[in-house]
Amino acid sequence: MTYSRIAGTGRYLPEKILTNADLEKIVDTTAEWIKTRTGVERRHCCAPDQTTSDMCVEAAKIAIDDAGINLSDIDMVVIGTTTPDLIFPNIATLVQHRLGIPACIAFSLEAACTGFIYALTTADKFIKADEAKCVLVIGAECLTKLVDWNDRNTCVLFGDGAGAVILKPSEKPGIISCHLGADGQYKDLLYYPVGPSKDLHKAGTDEVAIIMAGKEVFKVAVNMLGKVATQALESSGISKDELDWLIPHQANIRIIQATAKRLKIPMEKVVLTVQDHGNTSAASVPMALDVAVRDGRVKRDQLVLMEAFGGGFTWGSVLMRF
Repeated sequence: MTYSRIAGTGRYLPEKILTNADLEKIVDTTAEWIKTRTGVERRHCCAPDQTTSDMCVEAAKIAIDDAGINLSDIDMVVIGTTTPDLIFPNIATLVQHRLGIPACIAFSLEAACTGFIYALTTADKFIKADEAKCVLVIGAECLTKLVDWNDRNTCVLFGDGAGAVILKPSEKPGIISCHLGADGQYKDLLYYPVGPSKDLHKAGTDEVAIIMAGKEVFKVAVNMLGKVATQALESSGISKDELDWLIPHQANIRIIQATAKRLKIPMEKVVLTVQDHGNTSAASVPMALDVAVRDGRVKRDQLVLMEAFGGGFTWGSVLMRF
């Protein structure tokens, strides 16, 4: 049986750093309130002329170098994002061309904060079906361009960035299981009110910014993250005690802590980057993975469970041996 395995990782964060102290000057809040309620201490923000594809290209270069592959080896590019440069052509084609990757399968998908998990799951299926041999998978977002900087409940949360991995076939298990889910009944709890086919008038609002019902999102997120993690472990016959690392979506420290508590996984086994990155949506999990790989925490052959939850609602997990 052919498995897929991550051969390299990379991440990119914009140069501009916005601290909680900086936000005190912008919105009615305090640095301590933000840290206590969200866990976020700083976040990176795209420059006005910087795009999501700009960040994807930089993260991809690092992952490609880390994997020790040539551009010609890549036969598929899949990107999870809610903030593409353009409606079309899709952002994966822009990144493929800018990197100089020969013509190949290239597409993007949108599953909000679960975008990378959806993209990685898709790549895994292509490799197992022998339809791809080397896949560049990216999660990237430029969310600071979507927030209302007068809304202290949302603007303090989000940041920008891109995380990338190279996925290749392997004779030994890499990705063990993938589980995805979604339920549109929760669409009004976390959303962006307009799009190409729904303008401001049709949306019934004069504001164009991320809208979130924080308390309600928290409850559903903790429940679904716990369920999808348990599903991943039970379906694979793996005990939570065997896990080396949990890499959750870095949405909010309270959600992460509540999920770990529900799963009875000690926080010492949880990778945290929310304090430095904020909530970067689809970029969250791959960037956290890259951080933990490069600081030596995540090592080869360790068991890692990645999971995410996002607007839609969408959710998903990937259990793997790194």
